Amino acid sequence: MLFDDVSVRYLMLGIGVFLALATMIGFVLAKRPVSVAQKATITNLNARIKAWWVMCLVLIIAFTFNKFGTLLLFLVISFYALRECITLIPTKRGDHAVLFWCFFVLLPAQYLLIALEWQAFFTVFIPICAFVLIPTRVAIAGDSTHFMERTAKVQWAVMIAIYLLSYVPALLLLETSKEGFNPITLILFLIIVVQISDVFQYVFGKLFGHRKIAPKISPNKTLEGFVGGVFSATLIGISLHWLTPFNWWQTALISLVLTLTGFMGGLVMSAIKRDQGVKDFGVLIKGHGGMMDRIDSLCFSAPLFYHITYYLG
Repeated sequence: MLFDDVSVRYLMLGIGVFLALATMIGFVLAKRPVSVAQKATITNLNARIKAWWVMCLVLIIAFTFNKFGTLLLFLVISFYALRECITLIPTKRGDHAVLFWCFFVLLPAQYLLIALEWQAFFTVFIPICAFVLIPTRVAIAGDSTHFMERTAKVQWAVMIAIYLLSYVPALLLLETSKEGFNPITLILFLIIVVQISDVFQYVFGKLFGHRKIAPKISPNKTLEGFVGGVFSATLIGISLHWLTPFNWWQTALISLVLTLTGFMGGLVMSAIKRDQGVKDFGVLIKGHGGMMDRIDSLCFSAPLFYHITYYLG
């Protein structure tokens, strides 16, 4: 089991200490007299910290049940993420049947393929079957109004929320040359590096951010925050190289790639939200927005990490 490893237990303890320290800092900041704008920032920060406590607890419970718990957790995450994506899409009556197939056929089938360890099939199931099934089912409904636009939006939602995210639990299928290696640590490494990059980009952006990267798409993303977050997450990735089958310098390069692709994911999702005129995908996670707001960076980085590990690990 994952937590039989003493190093992993120490890592979990370190994460707990980090969150406890962040909670105390947030409590102290909330008690200080500040401006209205600063108070809003501190309130949001404290909400994010509380949400992280819950998310870490859920992850630990899922990892305790190894493969079954991890697959079930990410299946549920994909369901909520897909629902958030679909709610942003103006749908018509002719789309209802294909949405049923997306939620109750494509989604469980993708995770079932991973559970059955059909490694070659799960990588092509959504890109091929969904690409054919979705427009065909919409065409059968007989409504051709904005046909390409409607089908493309549904396909894009399925690709992001189901296919790309499913690469996180798919890491459990990988075998490495490292003796006694538990592939769950790959998921742990991916989540820590990508999410800590998001956290430090937020912190450095709030503290030092001035030069905006894409002000019309994501006004909160700054060059200072980006550099600080990527650099910090890469250093943390190096310190956690023992969670992977790679050495420290390989892990440094991989961490850098993961943080860059994670940033791309956040930027793309921000563009989608701006296009639809919303701030967040939802309100499921207080302080973070919706499920998709929390996993956007994972969706872009997970497939790349899977294939890097598959071919090089």
